[in-house]
Amino acid sequence: MLKFVLSSLLATSVVLFPAASQAQLLQGPGSAGPMDGIAAVVDEDVILKSELDRAVQNVRGQYQGRENQLPPEDVLKRQVLDRLILMRLQIARADSTGIRIGDTELNQTIQTIAARSSVSIEQMRAQIEGEGLSFDEYRRSVREELQMRRLQQRVVQSRVVVSESEIDQLLKQRSVDSVEYRLANLLVALPDGATAEQVATAEEKIRGIKALIDRGEMDFRAAAIRYSDDRNALEGGDLGWREASSIPPRFAEMIQAMQPGNYSEPVRGPSGIQMVQLVETRQSGPQKVTEFQADHLLVAVNDVVGEEAARRKLDELRAKIEGGEDFAKVAKDNSDDTFSRNRGGRLDWFTAETYGPDFIAQVEALQDGGLSAPFRTEAGWHVIRRIGSREQDITEETRRLRARQIIGERKAQDEFERFLRQLRSDAYVESRLGA
Repeated sequence: MLKFVLSSLLATSVVLFPAASQAQLLQGPGSAGPMDGIAAVVDEDVILKSELDRAVQNVRGQYQGRENQLPPEDVLKRQVLDRLILMRLQIARADSTGIRIGDTELNQTIQTIAARSSVSIEQMRAQIEGEGLSFDEYRRSVREELQMRRLQQRVVQSRVVVSESEIDQLLKQRSVDSVEYRLANLLVALPDGATAEQVATAEEKIRGIKALIDRGEMDFRAAAIRYSDDRNALEGGDLGWREASSIPPRFAEMIQAMQPGNYSEPVRGPSGIQMVQLVETRQSGPQKVTEFQADHLLVAVNDVVGEEAARRKLDELRAKIEGGEDFAKVAKDNSDDTFSRNRGGRLDWFTAETYGPDFIAQVEALQDGGLSAPFRTEAGWHVIRRIGSREQDITEETRRLRARQIIGERKAQDEFERFLRQLRSDAYVESRLGA
């Protein structure tokens, strides 16, 4: 099973369903040859049946030993094809709007994925090729995922704004530092303007699915994989962690009364009839953080000042400070840190995440008043003097940040779903699965 995936909302669909080019599919090993059929037409592009078959095969590989959890073949093919279509449309939109992923960023991402799996690039290549996917094809699938992620960020950033008044309103309604819920859903979709007969058929179907779960013939996740019409069906309907305020009101009250593992009765929603399961809960509470204050002096390494020259200059400046010269004067006259130089090198209170691990390691190793040895980061050579530390209660700040994230995530999900629906609606898509 291919394990080298990116941890993002798009990772599963991209790595499970690598979209090969027509040339690769027609000429690559095991391809169907020049008579390969067409599974779908997407604007001026096509998705080949061999591409769809390979994507379905990849999904089946993910469920090896659990094949009975998958939906019937025709439903699985439709689900996979829908994903491939959305992927193709997103990549086309990313290309047309100038979103490009350079080789440097791609290589760094792949190195990170390999490091996360504790393997070398060579071992990673061997494992990927051992599963029948060329490394070039894998690189392209990662590049496309990064493009789609960048597209999503661009869409969301341009459309989602969270105001302070919205944050105030949410905090008045409820506490955001209490309970979070991990949810899964199962949807039986209905078309817009569904007839009474269509609604009755959907209700009968979801009651039948619920009966299977009630009798223990399959669990909720397996039922979602096999029967759900939602885009997250192949993830077992997983919706991730949600604050109560981000859950639609029709479900929020019943979920708060559930225990982990419980699932709701079928409920009519805007997309159809669905059930929601409470997978697990977690509690959040008061937040404290250690903050530091320090004086900072930087000698940058650049085209004008090389590595050795920068190190020698910093040694000389540090010797002056050790000899009793005022740190603030030395920093004001010599530091390349434009942020702190005019304040004599003084940095405002900061946390471990503010300046990166190399910087904070030096700060944490010092006693108050202590002067560090010269150390190197990407910016150049540094010396710091630790002024002090304090425990700061950031509960209120964290509450407001969490409230902003809750509102932003809810808006972002709605906006991107709206964007995808519009993208699909505006495109010419012709499925030929029945052909």
